[in-house]
Amino acid sequence: MTAPLSPSASLPTIRLMPKANARAIRHGFPWVYANELVTDRRTRGLAPGSLARLEDDARQPMGIVAVNPNSKIIARMLDQNADAVIDQSWIEAHIARALKLRNQLYDAPFYRLIHAEADGLPGVIIDRFGDTCVVQANAAWADVLIEPLCAALMAVTGVTNVLKNAAGRTRTLEGLDDVSLVLAGSSPEAAIAVPMNGATYMADLIGGQKTGLFFDQRPNHAFAANLSRGARALDVFSHVGGFSLAALANGAQSALAVDGSEPALVLAREGAEAGGMADRFTTRQGDAFDTLAALRAEGAEFDVVICDPPAFAPSRQSAEAGLRAYERIARLAAPLVAENGILGLCSCSHAVDLTQFRTASVRGIGRAGRRAMLLHTGFAGPDHPQLPQLAESGYLKSMFFRL
Repeated sequence: MTAPLSPSASLPTIRLMPKANARAIRHGFPWVYANELVTDRRTRGLAPGSLARLEDDARQPMGIVAVNPNSKIIARMLDQNADAVIDQSWIEAHIARALKLRNQLYDAPFYRLIHAEADGLPGVIIDRFGDTCVVQANAAWADVLIEPLCAALMAVTGVTNVLKNAAGRTRTLEGLDDVSLVLAGSSPEAAIAVPMNGATYMADLIGGQKTGLFFDQRPNHAFAANLSRGARALDVFSHVGGFSLAALANGAQSALAVDGSEPALVLAREGAEAGGMADRFTTRQGDAFDTLAALRAEGAEFDVVICDPPAFAPSRQSAEAGLRAYERIARLAAPLVAENGILGLCSCSHAVDLTQFRTASVRGIGRAGRRAMLLHTGFAGPDHPQLPQLAESGYLKSMFFRL
């Protein structure tokens, strides 16, 4: 067991400005923005990832926060108890609570174990793949405390391998490095087979996107697969075959996976082989927009078309351009859907809300000359819980239309 990392009496104190919304923070909003904090020389001099006691403008204690003067989110709430000690035991308690929930939800150890603020560990993402966990420490405090975090993870879950994935825009915004490494054990020598929705997915935990697999779409894969029995399916932005392999595992006649990454498509084909579905599965590498246009020119038609792009609007500044891209995807995909077929459209952009995404998608469908009924709206699975006070934690939206 490590020694306490934050004896609260020895921590520096930082204070909210009068204009800050202290009530929202007391009611669970987990962030303090730079323009809400008194940033004197002492506060600006705190090292990124430092722990501090937060007070409101009347000097009333609010809790223990992690500070990063280099970030627009200058403080992240760790514990509303101002006397809390942030040590390995504290981290273990949070991981144990998260593990209990996942054990209730899933019968196999393949899931998102820690979903950042919603699981009480701000900025921390941990995906579990059997006896291996991949950690994304997207906040400076977690990078500073990566060793006790790793030790706590192993102590609670019993995993033997812990990998740190340092890729991604969020770490850049926090002023963190992009060096990925093995924290404990060893890295897998090959892709890991992950069972989900009746299919087998191959996850590259070292060289793949994000942590190697997108667990968040699990319930949406299942919904689309249920509509795919006997269908010809098209999976655009397929990554390692998320929607297409689930469709095949649940009786689709055929599936075509389209992605810009050939390594991802190799893994998709390996997954199809592992599931005994390779004879019904084909892939096509290329730009999604160009491929959709080419398929239409070829006269292709599918009963189920799913488009699951990366975040077109990763920030508020890119929201307008992102909405145009979502509209364009809908406009290009809709003509490929057979009469009374299904079109699934997804967005993982937290800067675009559901209403905006739906409006852009319906506009694109209409401009393609199709009429639609909205069958279902899906979100991330329960291993990606939402913090009600933080809209960003509910980033994933999936809509399924009948055309």
